[in-house]
Amino acid sequence: MKSPTVRADEACEKREMRFSFGDNWSRFLAILDGDRIEEAERSLQRMLLVERLDGKRFLDIGSGSGLFSLAARRLGATVHSFDYDAQSVACTAELRQRYFPMDTDWVIERGSVLDAAYLETLGTWDIVYSWGVLHHTGAMWLGIEHAVGRVAEGGQLYIAIYNDQGFKSRVWWLMKWLYNRLPRPLNTLYAYSTWLSVQALNLMKYTFLLKPMAAITPLLNYRRKRGMSVTRDLIDWMGGFPYEFAAYDVLVRYLNRRGFDLVVGRPNTSLGCHELLFRRVEGN
Repeated sequence: MKSPTVRADEACEKREMRFSFGDNWSRFLAILDGDRIEEAERSLQRMLLVERLDGKRFLDIGSGSGLFSLAARRLGATVHSFDYDAQSVACTAELRQRYFPMDTDWVIERGSVLDAAYLETLGTWDIVYSWGVLHHTGAMWLGIEHAVGRVAEGGQLYIAIYNDQGFKSRVWWLMKWLYNRLPRPLNTLYAYSTWLSVQALNLMKYTFLLKPMAAITPLLNYRRKRGMSVTRDLIDWMGGFPYEFAAYDVLVRYLNRRGFDLVVGRPNTSLGCHELLFRRVEGN
């Protein structure tokens, strides 16, 4: 498969149908506690292969709830957070007010990763982080290209992008499209009924294999997954639109050609996200 090319006209965002991520994240803040924050910190430490981020500059592209900006700041980084969604910006600002009031080492703005002029004003960063964001912009490859440009020489790019599963990913696109077409509360009912059906089928499969806990344990331990919430992630999964995806090897080749070496890669074989940590080679 050829690596995709990026055209300027791809910057046109799909404004006619866009999921309200910030509305979902505002509900997540109501259940955010110390355990979830510490788990978010540990997930950064594991992927970035560090204990602390003191002296590092951390750019959070699409900060969402602000949880990972908070985690990076608590680990000692200087943080700049931005998001296209105004409510997400408000959520991030709320977390700064809770835990780092009046902190000049944590800047929060509203901005778009597709806005080249805005991105240029930010300069380059030691760590550019964008987890599960760029595939929701309506122009994923342009978003990746712009994120690449914000990484300093020797710096790191940490991204998570939905896996391309061929036909299954096209069906998932249709399900997300339908969620955003349905009015409330029908879309919420649709999301939960779909999720329960999938979990029931998963439980049946593992029960048949005499391993029912393989389906149950991940749900019981969900908060250990980056400190997130299963209910809020469910709405995000069903509603997250626009929606794009890419194969793991395509992403690796794309970044390699732009002067990045893969440091840590966690390919996903289902409908979830690939996690990739790259380092920008000196001189590129």
